[in-house]
Order: sequence, then structure tokens, then C-alpha cells
Amino acid sequence: MDFYLTETQKQVKNLAREFAENEIAPHIRKFDATGEFPTEIMKKLGEIGFLGITFPEKYGGAGLSYLDYVVIIEEISRVDPSIGLSVSAHNGLCTNHIFMFGSEEQKQKYLPDLCTGKKIGAWALTEPQAGSDAANLLTSAVREGDHYVLNGNKVFTTHAGVGEIIVVMAVTDKSKGKNGISAFIVEKNYDGVIVGKKEDKLGMRASDTCSLTFDGCRVPVENLIGEEGQGYRQAMEILAGGRIGIAALSVGLAQGALDLSLKYAKERKAFGKYIAEFQAIQWKIADMATQIEAARLLTYKAAYLKDQGKDYHLHASMAKYYASEVAVKCANEAVQIYGGYGYIKEYPVEKLYRDAKLLTIGEGTSEIQKIIIANKILKELSHLD
Repeated sequence: MDFYLTETQKQVKNLAREFAENEIAPHIRKFDATGEFPTEIMKKLGEIGFLGITFPEKYGGAGLSYLDYVVIIEEISRVDPSIGLSVSAHNGLCTNHIFMFGSEEQKQKYLPDLCTGKKIGAWALTEPQAGSDAANLLTSAVREGDHYVLNGNKVFTTHAGVGEIIVVMAVTDKSKGKNGISAFIVEKNYDGVIVGKKEDKLGMRASDTCSLTFDGCRVPVENLIGEEGQGYRQAMEILAGGRIGIAALSVGLAQGALDLSLKYAKERKAFGKYIAEFQAIQWKIADMATQIEAARLLTYKAAYLKDQGKDYHLHASMAKYYASEVAVKCANEAVQIYGGYGYIKEYPVEKLYRDAKLLTIGEGTSEIQKIIIANKILKELSHLD
């Protein structure tokens, strides 16, 4: 096993780091304060290939590996996790769903604009009564001639306000339970698509999150992804891959917290010494660095397995669970190292503290990841009996 990035991957890493530090860092406080979506930054990300990272060049993508994807998300999130979240959601959810399960006609129609950032993608699964219980959808899709008519409500939809292409999960046959859920490509300009309020979030404020209502929205039959009843299975596969992105985002946030902590600890003096000289601070640094490296290795392994076409689902859940918890711990420790200044918005660790919590919730809570991990391990053990 080779634990080192290739020269090409190092170049990708450096490009992502330079972009984040030069193009994103100067605007972080403004985006956080206003909740403004970074439209111009997203356009620039599209221009350098970061909104179509793993997709073939024939669709406008960069044709890179999933490990490259992880490195890019990590570097962006080290500077601003909210923009890392938008990049992850755009690549890993809407765009990836169309790429993995869409027809060739659908790919040719939608992927070029998504991969180049000309249009932003959204992915609508969660409903008021269906969060962790993703099969409990009420949004319906009834076929009428050459259209499906969608009715229902979605919540916590990333890019619902700014996205122009939305992948929507809806029930086409209620009697079949989760096997009656189908996936559709919905364009924002279709009649009956209503964007609800923009959520005033604790953190990740530059990443657009809104509710959606479909009121008699007529979607062409050719916008059905795959066949009727395949939507739930598709969504679970997309979420599994998306968890690698959230793990990478978590590693990036945690690394950002450590970097800031190291800088502050070597500048701040107390009792006549730099606080980096105190064992209490050194132990925090040691714990943070070790946990981050463990989270990074889990994340890279999940990405490697996916690149190799091997079963990555267990490791994706492990990486997402562990890395997100590490992100919360490291953000908390960073605030503690900064002391009273860590509680002030002028200092960047305050924002990381707020941003981190979403990572243990979005794309499957930590509790759901534990269920997935335990079930897979127990299932593997049962084969040995």
C-alpha cells in the first residue's frame, strides 16, 4: 500500500489550496454574516473543473478520481467548510445521480452545464416527516399521459434556492413502500416548483438551504431516472458516495481548526510563556493531530475502494461517522485553546465551531452510521457461522 499522493494528486491539492486561500478566504466573514451564496466563486470553481471533478471529459467533467475529489473537498473545507459543502453536494448528489443512473440522453442534456458550473444542482430527498426514515416519503408522482404530476414538500434541500436542476425522489406506487419510490429530473423553471424560505442556519451559512414545494408540477416522462421504483435504491447508493464527501469535508474542517490552533498557540503568551509550551495545550494538539490523521486515512481508504470498483459502503459510513465526530471535537478544542477569543466572531474558530455540527447530522446522522456499520459487520460475521 502507498500512503503518499501521486505528483498529479499533489498538483490537484495545491491548486485547491491556492484557490481556497486566494479566492475564498477574503470573503468568509461576509458570506457567514449575510448567508449570501458565493455565486461568483462557484462559477470560478466550475471554470477550473471543481464542479465536475469525477465525471468524464465528454460531459464537461475533469475526469479525476474519487481520491482527487476527496483531496479537493478537504482543501476547500480547511478554509471554508460551507463552500466545501456546496462543492460536495453539487458533485456528489445531483450531478452524480444523473451520471450514475441517468440515460445517455439525460447525461448529454444536463451534465455539461452541471460539470462546468453553468448551472447548480440540487437533490431533494428529505421531507418534514422523512429524515433518517428516508423511505417514509409523501411527495407523490402520478403519471398523466406523457408527464408525471408531482405534489409534495421537501425540506433542508441544499441549493434549492440557487439550483436550476433538481433530482427529486417521489412516490409512484404507495403500495410498494420504498420500492415504489422513483427519481426525477426537475428543472427549476417548470410550473409548480415553489421555493420556500431560506433557512437561517447555525453554521454552513454560505451554502444555500431552502424548502421546496411541488404543486401540480408536470415533469416529462423522459425525465424519470431509470425505471419506476428504483429511486430509493438509487438514493441510498448516492448517499453512500456522498458520505465520503462529508468525511473529506470533516477532515478539512478539523485540519483548519488544528492549523489555527497551532498558529495561535505559538503567538499567545500566558504566565510569561507561549501557551504552546504548556503540556495541557500540547496534549490537545496531540489528540487533534492523531484523530485527524486517523479520519483522513479512513476517508482516503473509502475513496480508494470506490475508485477500484470495490465495495466501499462500510468504509464510507465509518469515515463519515468518525471524521464528523472528530471535526466537532477539534472545533471544540480550537475554541478552548483560543479561550475567550474563541467565542468572538472576529476569530475564525468560532465559525468552525458552528459549522462542524452539521457534519454529524447531514447525509445520515452519526446514529444512522452506527446502525449501518453494525449491520454490515454482523452480516459479514453471519457468513462465517
